[in-house]
Amino acid sequence: MVKNKIRFSVCFSVALLFLFFSCENQAPSSQLPLNDSLQNQTVFVGSAACKQCHTSEYMDWLSSDHYLAMQEVNDSTVLGRLNSGPFKLDGVMNQVLVKDHQYLLKTNEIDGAQTTYTLSYTFGYFPLQQYLVKTEKGQLQATRLSWDSRNQKWFHQYAGQKIHPSDWLHWTGNSQNWNTMCASCHSTNFKKNYDFESDTYASTYSEINVACESCHGAGSTHVSFIQSEAYQKGERLHHSGLHYGKDKNNRLQLNTCTPCHARKTDLSAELLHSEELLDNFIPEVISNEHYFADGQINNEDYEYGSFAQSKMFHNKVKCSDCHNPHSGKLKKEGNAMCLSCHEPKYDTEQHHFHKGKGESTQCINCHMPQKTYMGNDHRRDHSFRIPRPDQSLIYKTPNTCNSCHNKQSASWAAGNIKKWYGSKRVYHFSDDLLPGSLLDTKSEVHLIKLLADTAQPEIARATAIYYLGKVPGPKGAQALLKSIEDPFAMLRYRALRALENFPAEVWSTHAAKCLNDKVRAVRIAAADLYHRYGKEVLPNEYGAAFASANAENKAYLHYNRDFALGAVMAGDFDLQNEDYLGAVKHYIRGLKKDSLMNYARLNLSAAYNAAGKNTEALNTLTQALVADPNNSRAHYNLALLYNELKNPQLSAIHFEKAEKLGDHEADLYYNYGLLLWQMGQSKKSENVLLKGCAMHPASSKLNYALAYFYLQSGDVSSALKYAELLYRLDPNNSNYRELYKKLHIF
Repeated sequence: MVKNKIRFSVCFSVALLFLFFSCENQAPSSQLPLNDSLQNQTVFVGSAACKQCHTSEYMDWLSSDHYLAMQEVNDSTVLGRLNSGPFKLDGVMNQVLVKDHQYLLKTNEIDGAQTTYTLSYTFGYFPLQQYLVKTEKGQLQATRLSWDSRNQKWFHQYAGQKIHPSDWLHWTGNSQNWNTMCASCHSTNFKKNYDFESDTYASTYSEINVACESCHGAGSTHVSFIQSEAYQKGERLHHSGLHYGKDKNNRLQLNTCTPCHARKTDLSAELLHSEELLDNFIPEVISNEHYFADGQINNEDYEYGSFAQSKMFHNKVKCSDCHNPHSGKLKKEGNAMCLSCHEPKYDTEQHHFHKGKGESTQCINCHMPQKTYMGNDHRRDHSFRIPRPDQSLIYKTPNTCNSCHNKQSASWAAGNIKKWYGSKRVYHFSDDLLPGSLLDTKSEVHLIKLLADTAQPEIARATAIYYLGKVPGPKGAQALLKSIEDPFAMLRYRALRALENFPAEVWSTHAAKCLNDKVRAVRIAAADLYHRYGKEVLPNEYGAAFASANAENKAYLHYNRDFALGAVMAGDFDLQNEDYLGAVKHYIRGLKKDSLMNYARLNLSAAYNAAGKNTEALNTLTQALVADPNNSRAHYNLALLYNELKNPQLSAIHFEKAEKLGDHEADLYYNYGLLLWQMGQSKKSENVLLKGCAMHPASSKLNYALAYFYLQSGDVSSALKYAELLYRLDPNNSNYRELYKKLHIF
């Protein structure tokens, strides 16, 4: 029989953002000793309490971008030009003025509506300043209109784009919401306090800007201890009662910076006081989803993913070796900064082959290429890589040589590199990551090689795991199963996520131990893996561990459901849990926040179908095709739904469209072939099933369908051919026993 339930596409958990690796090749401890119990009782005391003992650091902080991260609007904080006439940017008319001591933005949107908003806060300082507006439901929104502090003018960050008010990217939408997108990195002790039922926020913070306790943790225990008689007598505590103090460990320091300098997803409102990053955040790897395929920055990637892959970090360089951590400024200017560690010979023409002392001789211009974000914010790649124009020739990745010499070819640049430095390039993990990222027949070999090389950065090895999940094969499966035993949480986490694309029988008996992992993100990934398939694949002795880890998984999903994708992920959880009405609620909320997230409509239609609401399911799939007429999965789901609604003609039309649009999965050919057979179109049915089997020769369903088709047609020899193939693939399946018996196959 043709399947009569919509096969939905699952929205897997994704991360918005970093990773570290240890030079000593030791996994970090999970919970901080000594401090953990103290920190549970510690409260925030404010930066003024730090000033008395740390005057120099406090004064440095007053000059930092951290201090100016967010401020109340007033005459001294607003940098933008006020009270000038209306001006138009990208189809939007704007005017910023002061009236009755209020700072107002009057904007005439492209849909014709004119609205006046009160500016409540400044956001940032240099190279741009944004402004926050209070809207309904406790939300603060960052206006699209921003002030260019460098060039002293108003500008739009998405220059040239006309963004409709219904678009997720519009400044009133989810992507520009302060509560969920910005606040945790611009204020101290931020609490989102989102209520899903009312879709409202009651957000709070201890200090409006990035203050001392943003990095060092709540300070009351520290202050009390320093003032205590025990301290005066020489007693000491780990970090003197702070979550982070002075430390020579570059990994621990990086973990202190990364929550705001990386692409990541928060796990919970409740932070664990842990040295392990993945106890509180899910960091993004350096895949081509956000980075260039060799690991260079591409999207707004911040600094963490770059620095964690660098030789600098591998050689124990810390952020504070180059930056004053309190002012944020470089400790030295120009090449002098690099020569703090590197030999003087690198600052000569014999090394860089550029004459004079201009921009072309600055180390950062070759080893820290720059990219512009948010319209005018120039940021540098912190991977400190050697330019590889030879890779540009093959993989079209950028290189700094051609960034300057943009009228020359990559071949020209590669030739000069060869002439100056010899024909052999020192191995870099990108030599394997690049071909691995192509996801072709040769990828697995490169990815397994990189993953096995423990001398390479963990973030690069974790990225190899990410790609291995997209080219599932038996050797890759073994590499992933080995990785769930890895001492590093990032690799264990990524291996569990990659195993989602492998059959349960590959991992079901191996991954269960991760439900008891010492790191929260790993437990969540393990729970999510088993949750997708149901408890039937879970070893009996892990029932309690699964229940506990799955509760953490649900809490993580619910914490992030104010974000459009987070709501959809929560819907997927409900759908897998057979809470169909809960899934519907989450999908509708996600689509309300981002109407362009079309695959959420596919999941929503599946939830409606499972709940017996086929009229709503049909309407939802119709809407999905209005948004994207060439969506093959929408056509496939419509085919299944129309078959369930007893409309085989429309079902066949949508099966055919789905295949023409690129859906070549075995299930499509199986369902489409059987439908045609039921409709009496035997020859066309045979052709569809044969085509599917040629593409998927190891598909039990297709071999079974063809064997049964030929048996019913009286072609016993052809039936026997496919039945014997089926028997080799699946000899013990009770569903096929009758067929085997009829054809005398045992």
